[in-house]
Amino acid sequence: MKIKISNLSPGIHELSYDGEVKEIGLGEPFKGFYLLNIKIDKASHQVVLYADIELTAHFCCDRCAAEFDSNIKTGFEMVYIFESPPDYYDDTTVQYIPLETDKIDISKEIYDYTYLSIPMRILCKEDCKGLCLKCGTDLNENSCSCENEEVDPRWLPLMKLKKDSDN
Repeated sequence: MKIKISNLSPGIHELSYDGEVKEIGLGEPFKGFYLLNIKIDKASHQVVLYADIELTAHFCCDRCAAEFDSNIKTGFEMVYIFESPPDYYDDTTVQYIPLETDKIDISKEIYDYTYLSIPMRILCKEDCKGLCLKCGTDLNENSCSCENEEVDPRWLPLMKLKKDSDN
């Protein structure tokens, strides 16, 4: 997605874009439509861009394998400085651009930040009970009649740690 900045006067500008996620280069798990709100603060020597994006993603729960849609909201900030880049810089939120730059391309940032917003543990709900390890019953919907076996004592410290982290 390219944003034309040459026609913007110095000051703050707010822009909104919407459309299908395919238009901005996103694929699975994202689906449907996106809403992108951008705030641009333009000065004579730099442009500061704040972007917020909302979209829907289709996931499969890591615990119970249920498919569900989730609303994703993420944002990022970029600074574009009108000058030659220094020999070395390591800031990914600052880009150096020529003074005669007409448009800024934020496609890579949109792609990166939306995929980074996908949670590491995908759960249909916070308290998802998952599936029974023996019979495969969805414990969110039913309880199973499987017997709990005696736990190997070597696993007890790990189970205690898990129980403490769940509380």
